[in-house]
Amino acid sequence: MSDWIKAARLRTLPLSLSGIIMGSFLAKWRLSEDGKFWDWKIFVLALLVTLLYQILSNYANDYGDGVKGTDLKRLDEAEKRAVASGRITEKQMKNAVILFAFLSLAATFALLYLAFIPDYTKEFFIFVGLGVASILAAIGYTIGKKPYGYMGLGDIFVFAFFGLVSVCGSYFLFTKSFDWDILLPASAIGMMSVAVLNLNNMRDIESDRLSGKRSLALRLGFRKAMLYQITLLQFPLILILIFLGVNNFVSMQKYYVFIVMILLIPMAKLRRKIMSVKEPRELDPFLRQVGILTLMIAVLTVVGLNFFS
Repeated sequence: MSDWIKAARLRTLPLSLSGIIMGSFLAKWRLSEDGKFWDWKIFVLALLVTLLYQILSNYANDYGDGVKGTDLKRLDEAEKRAVASGRITEKQMKNAVILFAFLSLAATFALLYLAFIPDYTKEFFIFVGLGVASILAAIGYTIGKKPYGYMGLGDIFVFAFFGLVSVCGSYFLFTKSFDWDILLPASAIGMMSVAVLNLNNMRDIESDRLSGKRSLALRLGFRKAMLYQITLLQFPLILILIFLGVNNFVSMQKYYVFIVMILLIPMAKLRRKIMSVKEPRELDPFLRQVGILTLMIAVLTVVGLNFFS
């Protein structure tokens, strides 16, 4: 069981939860302004769905990199995942991917049925399509003849699904509407999610070069990938600040909603520490830190809106 827990890569889960927390509680804030109902059951199911998607993605990546031999070329033995190290067989991991794909699909149907049936049938089928696309994206990063993670397209997919789809989609589940300003916090979460992926790819840049995995970090080179990383970490809080600004909290003198800006200091320290790294393998500890900061951005943003606005 411990091997399966390690393969699920629990340190990635805060990242996947961030978008759902952000979108769901932005919806709660906006609905409360209009005196409308916010359904906690939708929130709980949405959390379950995103957790299943994340575990599915981690198992699929473990399987895909394992069967392609990518993990075997990792320079650090400790970085080799379950299939590559032999702790879990290829067949067992493939069966786990299939199982979690079905569990994810079932949970998605349950969530969308609760959110949209019987009054929003059209939206139900649209979101079913998005759910299927999310499952295919989770699997297709490393599995298949042309996995998009091996072509340097992972950053685009992560930004879209962890940011835009997660935040805007969960927001829509509650409000049944789309407001353009939600794209700002959605993009903030998306950029932080891409920052985690880019760190991971920078860490593995040498082993990916040997295995033929052409990640964006490899295509850019370590130095340019570092500049890209700092850019990804620079803009999320700016986007949140713009979001709060366009909602007129300054003019209303509701300054407590800006509590999320206390993260400016740890974010600045994190950027400096990452910039000081010379060896790719030294980037590994920052993966968890960026994931936790992503969750903190989501939590503090919605706490400020729902309790101080």
